[in-house]
Parts: sequence; C-alpha cells; structure tokens
Amino acid sequence: MSGYILAIDQGTTSTRAIVFDDAFRIVGVGQQEFAQHFPRSGWVEHDPEDIWNSVLATIRTAIADASLSASDIAAIGITNQRETTVLWDRESGKAVHNAIVWQDRRTSEFCRSLIESGAEAEVSEKTGLIVDPYFSGTKLRWLLDTVEGARAKAEAGKLAFGTVDSFLLWRLTGGKVHATDATNASRTMLFNITANAWDEELLKLLDIPAALLPEVKDCAADFGTTDPALFGCAIPILGMAGDQHAATVGQACFSPGMLKSTYGTGCFAVLNTGSTKVASKNRLLSTIAYRLDGVTTYALEGSIFIAGAGVQWLRDGLKLMERADRSGPMAAEADEAQDVYLVPAFTGLGAPWWDADARGAIYGLTRNTGPNEIARAALEAVCFQTADLLGAMRRDWTADGDTVLRVDGGMVASDWTMQRLSDILAAPVDRPVVLETTALGAAWLAGSRAGVWPDRDGFSARWRLEHRFEPEMDAVTRGRKLSGWSDAVKRTLTR
Repeated sequence: MSGYILAIDQGTTSTRAIVFDDAFRIVGVGQQEFAQHFPRSGWVEHDPEDIWNSVLATIRTAIADASLSASDIAAIGITNQRETTVLWDRESGKAVHNAIVWQDRRTSEFCRSLIESGAEAEVSEKTGLIVDPYFSGTKLRWLLDTVEGARAKAEAGKLAFGTVDSFLLWRLTGGKVHATDATNASRTMLFNITANAWDEELLKLLDIPAALLPEVKDCAADFGTTDPALFGCAIPILGMAGDQHAATVGQACFSPGMLKSTYGTGCFAVLNTGSTKVASKNRLLSTIAYRLDGVTTYALEGSIFIAGAGVQWLRDGLKLMERADRSGPMAAEADEAQDVYLVPAFTGLGAPWWDADARGAIYGLTRNTGPNEIARAALEAVCFQTADLLGAMRRDWTADGDTVLRVDGGMVASDWTMQRLSDILAAPVDRPVVLETTALGAAWLAGSRAGVWPDRDGFSARWRLEHRFEPEMDAVTRGRKLSGWSDAVKRTLTR
C-alpha cells in the first residue's frame, strides 16, 4: 500500500489539505480562505457550505499538486477547528443555520445563569471544562431554541449535531457515517471524559436530545470511506482529532510532562498529564489529549482566544501593515523605552481569566507611540498570555525538570516573536522542522492506523528540531514587563 497520507486541516479562517509521503515530507498542498460572518457584536458564524466547498477544492488541489491520483492516497486524517457547532438535516445534509464559531459569545447570558444556579461544579467534574460560551453545548441549545422547528425535528431524530469534523465526515461518506472522536467530543460540554460517554445528566441540563449526537470513536479508527463520486475512488478515513489535540500528536508529545503551544488564530497550550485527569485549581481545562486503542491520555489546556487574529486586526482593521509577516520586523524597530500593552480581549478573555464580557484595550500610549510599538504590543500580548498559562500549569502540575515548549502554527515563523516568547517565559522554545504539526498529527493518526506509518515510538524518534530559542532578556526587564502586563489585564477586567 502507498505511504501517501492526506490530512484535512479545517481551520477557523481557511482550509488546508496536505499530502505527506512516508518520510513525513509535504508533497502537495491546497489552501483556501472562506468568509467570516459577524451578524452582531460578539457573534461569529461560518456558512457550512463554504467550509465544505473549501474542503473539496483543497483536497483536489493537494492531490494534483503532489502529481498523484486519489487511488495513491492510503488514508485520510481530519483535524478541525474545535467547538464550532453545526446542526444539519439528516435527509438533505443541509445545515439548518450557519455554523456558530468557537469564538462566538451569544450564549454568555445563558452560561451566566448556569453558573449562578450552581451547575458549573458538575460540569467541571464531568467534562473538565468550565461553563463558557466557547464550548459547543450552549451553542447547540441556542440553535434548537432559535431555529424554527429545530427542536421538534431533533426530538424526532431528523437532525444531526456535530462539530466541523462530524459534518465533514457525514459529507465525505455520503451521509453514511455520523461520528466524531473523543477529543472533539470532550469539547462539547456534554461528554463525560472519565466515563468516555455522552452524559445523560448534562444532556438534561442543557435540554439536548440524545438522538442528535454522533458516535464517539478513538482518534485512530475506521471512520468509513469517501463517496467514490467525490474523488474517483473510495479513500479510507482513519484518523480524527481536534486541531490542538492533533498538534499535540504531531509534536510527538506522548509522554507526561511534554508541552506544546500552537499559535494560529488563537493560542492553545497543551500539557500531557498521562493517565491522570488533573482537576485544575487555576481555571485551566482538563481535556482528552488523545484516545488510542481504547486508552485515554489526558491533558491540561490553556486557551487564548486571540493570537494571530490580533495581527490580522492590525493589518485589516487598523491598516498598520500590508502583510502579517511585517509585524516581527516592525516590533524589532519599536522604541524599547515605551512599554505599550495590548490586551486583545476582542471576544472576551480565555484562560486563566475566563471573562466573556471583557473587551480589548491598549495601555501606555504616548505621543511617541506609533505603528511599530503597537505591532510589538500585539506580539508581546501572545507571549504574556502564554506566560500566564504556563504559570497556571506549573501550579496545577508538578513535574521534575525544566520546561521546554514545543511550538507550531503560523506565528512561529517569526524569529522575533519566538525569541521574545523565550525571553518572557525564561524557558527554551523549540521550533520543529515541520511547522504543519496539526496536519501532521492527523496524518499520523490515519497513517499508523493504515499500517503504512510507524508507531508512536517510531514517529517520536523522527521528530526534528529546526531551531531552539534560548532566553536572553535580563530578569529585571522581564519582571518589569510582566508586572506591566498584569496591571493592564487587571485594568481591563475591572473596567
């Protein structure tokens, strides 16, 4: 069997399909952006048809770019933006409403009512999550209560719920398979991560009919085959994981204590805690890192809503630069005497604050402040938020040895940003040779299941370092900057 594996990496702002060969090299790529919809302040939606069409287009482009045919692909792995919620008709396959994106805050008031009722303790104990609009459960409830006729159809078994992975799987298999994997299920606020099952009491709490739910499988499993009409032959779908879980796998973080952080639209740090489900005392999330051969590995996760999206805002909103990759050179030219802080709470603040109502602010502006200083503030905000996450992780999880952070995502191409990250963390930052670790993780899940790629040990042994960034900033400067950041966050939260 061929060793070529195709990974579908369906992200928040674009879809990529990547073909890897059996040496984990990228041999074909397709990428396509799609529209973002903001019907109200704090609301974010996607048209599921835009997502589906982008997936079809990028798969075909990637296979052609690799000079292959569909029959050369041994298996497909899917990774996806998590928590984004789709509700569709089982007969037509059409969504009954736009997808509600993970960034969306429309269910804030309902979440507040759940917290005030005392429900958060039960939710956290069972799911490892907190009550927040970020997760899929309250989004699904909103759709059932808002779309005319949706609840009655759901109770009659005529509708299907899923995160983007499930929706794509349904379409790819011609409506034959309604399934998800344990990682995506763990982000719905409906899945008991200890029992590894949908939780009847949580379904009752959110008034969600069980008939809507997909089957939950391991991350490497038989998810069916593609409809032959799509690509000319049936391709097995053998891997699935949410994007941050796939990146954890792609970074070969298979041992307890290993840590990765992905810098894309948002930033997500994941710490492998092995077979131990850690109940965070510092507002982090306990989640399923991955589930293989029926064995669950857990993780602590810190979620930052705005990372690369902050640079996009500078480019598209403020028009401070023509290209996002100009942010690093601009930051390098900023006046070091100015301490300017951007708190990017455009859609609230994530871990460890979890304030859905917080909004962005800039502090420390003077008459001398210009585009360079604001660009630096946007990049440093990512570093400061990562420091907050790692501080919380260290308080929740005690492990021997020094912290080394493995990084991936679009922002890590910036040497300036990665050096500043190392400086702020006072820890080494490792950038791998393959930066597409999210797609690589999904590909490994599928390739190992197909038997054409190596097992965990073999895969880990072939992880390669491209560059290690070591801290260079003196302790006094680091302390001043972190103190200023802490003050800026406090001012934002108390406005």
